This record gives sequence, C-alpha cells and structure tokens, in this order.
Amino acid sequence: MFKKRLLTSAIVSAIAISNAPAFAAGFQLNSQSATGLGRAFAGDAVIADNASVAARNPAAMALFKEANFSLGFNVIATDVRLKNGTYNDIKIPDFTITQEDISGTDDIGGTSFVPNLHLVMPLNEKWAWGLSAYSNFGTATEFDDDFSANLFGGKTSIKSMNLGTSLSYRFTEHFSVGAGLDLIYGKGELKRSYKGITAVDIDATGTAFGWNAGVVYEFNKDHRLGLSYRASPTVDADGDNPTDKISLPLPDIAEFSGYHRLNEKFAAHYSLQWVQWSTFDTINIQTQDMLLGLVPSQSIDKEYQWKDAGHISVGGTYYLNNDWTLRAGYMYDIAATDELKSISIPDSDRQWLSAGFSYHLNPKETIDFGFTYLIGQDVTFDEHLSPDLDAPSITGATTRADAILFGLQYSRSF
Repeated sequence: MFKKRLLTSAIVSAIAISNAPAFAAGFQLNSQSATGLGRAFAGDAVIADNASVAARNPAAMALFKEANFSLGFNVIATDVRLKNGTYNDIKIPDFTITQEDISGTDDIGGTSFVPNLHLVMPLNEKWAWGLSAYSNFGTATEFDDDFSANLFGGKTSIKSMNLGTSLSYRFTEHFSVGAGLDLIYGKGELKRSYKGITAVDIDATGTAFGWNAGVVYEFNKDHRLGLSYRASPTVDADGDNPTDKISLPLPDIAEFSGYHRLNEKFAAHYSLQWVQWSTFDTINIQTQDMLLGLVPSQSIDKEYQWKDAGHISVGGTYYLNNDWTLRAGYMYDIAATDELKSISIPDSDRQWLSAGFSYHLNPKETIDFGFTYLIGQDVTFDEHLSPDLDAPSITGATTRADAILFGLQYSRSF
C-alpha cells in the first residue's frame, strides 16, 4: 500500500509539473484578418489596406485618410495525429511495466472559430484612434476518453481574446508613430486521467494588461516600412476550484514589415516576426491532488525549456482591376518547442501556402477572403512524467499537425 501511495503521489506531482505548461504555451494565432491570411501575413504591419492593421502596428493608422471598419472571422481546422508511439505503464500490484502500441491515433485536433473586429478613426491630419478585438494565442487537442495514455493526452484547450485601443501621430509626411494598450482575457482547460481516475482537472480564466508601439517610415506612397513591438503580460488565471491557480507569462512579439508597389498592377511585401517564447522560464502552478486525496494542494515552480522563435513571410498583391484584388504569400514558421515536447501540443516548424482576394462592392465597401494550407512536419520524441519514473511514459512518439485556415471579412470606409 505504501508503494502504491508513493507512486500515486509521484504521478500527481509529475502530471502537474510536466503538463501545466501546455495550458500556457499554446500556438500563436495569426488570425487578425482574412486579408492577412490570404498573403501569409506578409507585410501586415504596414500594408494598411483595411483597419485590421491596427492589431499589428498602431503607427500604420496614420496612413488612413478616412475612417475604416472591418468585421470578420477565421476558421482553423486542424489535422493532428499521433502516428507512432508506445505507451509504457506500471501494472499494479506487482509494479511490472506493460507496453501498448498507440500508433495511428487521429482526430486529436478540432475546428476553431476566431472572430475579429477593427476600427480606425482619423481625428485630424495628425492624429488617429483605433480599436481592435481579436485573438493572439490559442490551441486545442482532445484525445478520446478510452485513449490508454490519457495521462499524457487528455484535453488541452487554450483560448484568448485581445481588446486593444491605440493612437497614432504623424510627425511628417514620411514618419509616423503609434502606441496602444491591450486587455487580454485568457481561458484554458487541462484534463488528465490515469487508470480511469481523474488526475488533473483545471478550468481557469484570467485577465491582464499589455501594451504595444510601432513606427512607420514612408519613402513615398508606393514604398514604406513598419516596425512594431507588443509587450505581453503574465496572466494570473484562477480556476473554478479555489486551489487551482496558474501564472502564465505570455511572449513579447516584434515585427518588421515592408511594402513596395512596383508598378500599377503589382506590389511585393514581406514580414519578419520574432516571438519571445523563452519567457517561459518559470511557471507557477497551484493545484489540488485528485488521486486518493494524498495532498490537499501543492505549489510548483516549473522551469520550462522553450526557445525564441518566429516566422518569415513573403507575398505579392495583384491589382487586377477596380473590382478585384488578388494576393498570395508564403510563410516559414519556426517551432517554439526545443528539447521538451508533448503529444498534448504537437509542435514543429510549419510552412504556410496562402492565397486570397478582395472584391470591391463599391468604392467604400469590400469583401475579403483568405485561405491557407498549413503544412507541419513529423516530430519524433520520448515523453516522461518524471526522470525518476521509467513508466508511465511514451517512447518513439511521432506527431504531425497540419491545418486548413480560411477567413471572410467585410470592410467599409466612411
């Protein structure tokens, strides 16, 4: 009985330590607009073809001569698979190790609906004000209840919403600056079970404030550069259970973009984005043990090994005629995970193949559509709850995450 309790206590602690970061470190969402999606977000911090640019660079609001409103959504359909893997478990009461093939586990991902709303209002020739509502972070994976390794899989869901307001100021015909404040709301669920018993069940929400700033330099009306920086906060999330608390440090984001209209019909644009995922140096988790009730609650500081990452994207826009604008782009997105990986959030370097169009209903109104096929990579790794436990563990796990994204948006100037 003592061995069983010792093992159970170790499993509970290991679950909290190894899997709690999955709540915090969901994939970054590039989903602020359908126009951006259709060009792999290349040049998005400076193009300013509608009000959604306020979410990427507040200084670019200075490019608007009249008010602009955008309302839209992106849909993200993920194809997440555990292609190979062996689950190693501990058989009680003799404490021998059993093995089970868990290869071919499909339908782990899901479909997410991500709305966005943006407004830019020029106040005079120098000042402009903006408002945006969108999401920067989110992911979701869920294994079936009968999945034998639910200690590692289970359910992981992260959702965030960013409500921001900002101001821009035009110093000269060439140089503009902007800055804004963000209110970030985060919600996440983390569920794990072991041998049919709930081990971790956290449903937490929290809010925090961040800020952003940017600059735009215009060589002329056809060539311009933009640079923005977004300072993200640490969100202190509280669960439905008073003992459940997680402190979640979100990464800062810097982005450099360029836009160059080469002739009447064609423009080239590009972006380089850096994301400070290494901000996950320590995550504090407070949770209640649910296996046998051995320990009422515990507080854990977990060192987590993420690395700074980001993406590079290039794209082009073809101005077909007064009614139609066509766009396309390519992005190479670098994974945030380093040595430590998990089947609960399969991550890898990704490639974005994007295309989209705008249909101008009239000089004031536009409908935008964007589509992306996101191609992940096979990643093979082992996952252990604790270096002190040979099992439960997963060895030879190979995961892959692909996705299809499409967006629709309505924009109007007035």
